[in-house]
Amino acid sequence: MVLTHAESVRDRVRQSAVIREENGLSILTFHAMGTVCRVSLVEPTRDAANAFLDQLLNWVADFEAKYSRFIESSLVCRINAAAGKHRVELDEEAERLFSLAGEMSFFSRGAFDPTALPLIRLWNWKANPPVVPSDEAIQAARELVGWNKVERSPGRIFLPRSGMCVDLGGIGKEYAVDMAIAMAAQHGLAHVLVDFGQDVRAMGCPPGRPAWHVGLEDPKAPGSSWGSVAVTNQAVATSGDYLRHFVHEGKRYGHIIDPRTGYPVSNGCLTVSVIAPSCTIAGILTTTAFILGPHEAFNLIHGHFYASGAIVTEKGNFITPRFHEHLVQQN
Repeated sequence: MVLTHAESVRDRVRQSAVIREENGLSILTFHAMGTVCRVSLVEPTRDAANAFLDQLLNWVADFEAKYSRFIESSLVCRINAAAGKHRVELDEEAERLFSLAGEMSFFSRGAFDPTALPLIRLWNWKANPPVVPSDEAIQAARELVGWNKVERSPGRIFLPRSGMCVDLGGIGKEYAVDMAIAMAAQHGLAHVLVDFGQDVRAMGCPPGRPAWHVGLEDPKAPGSSWGSVAVTNQAVATSGDYLRHFVHEGKRYGHIIDPRTGYPVSNGCLTVSVIAPSCTIAGILTTTAFILGPHEAFNLIHGHFYASGAIVTEKGNFITPRFHEHLVQQN
């Protein structure tokens, strides 16, 4: 029997799943969306926990199969293949996701752009030796970038120029975290921590503690943390380029691209961490803040009523007042 792409992804995700008990928590770990996913929960009943985890594994696998740009049959790949040719129909969920992406592009003043894939592909961090694209190549790619160029009508999307691409990599994983928390609540779970590749959202608290603790990795010493935050009913997201970059002719190039210029960000930021009510909002704020640079980032996060953040730079840390309320450990 030949498996469909969706069935193949489900099979892969389920085979990677491992569950263990630790300190009064049930902890599920699995691989999906190109990262390690972890869900920690306090079981109200074993049946409720099992029903939630079973539904979650299927949902995450189906979400990856639908929106991954690396799976040929995905909706994202079909939209990109239709660029310059015809419109593609969207279901209610896809319509909601693309509407959210558009709102975030507007909110970030173009620093977050779901059409930036032509630029991302142009900068190849895996090349050995690394190559810096020419100004002409960057300008040509920039002509294919811009959410304002995308044509949308109810239930449809169209990329008007051949070569244009969409990619929900900057919002999809965060959206999946929020959906996982909503799913847990529907199953009657009150104490859950969802962590998909360091995009985190917490509900309730772990046994014997008033809040979940989330470590903040030190970009100057990867693998260790510079501090941790205590959160409940909130999300934590972090953006940084300290793990993916290359040096060419003495200049450092990170993997986070500013779609407004076509070049990697180089403003002294190492990481930005944001606490917000949802992981989607936290993720957009971290990416946007990282691109804007330390001072604008501070103002952006501090000005968002429900958010707080920490910007780690080469010269020191910028921490908004409300973030200090969550900081339980700082090295």
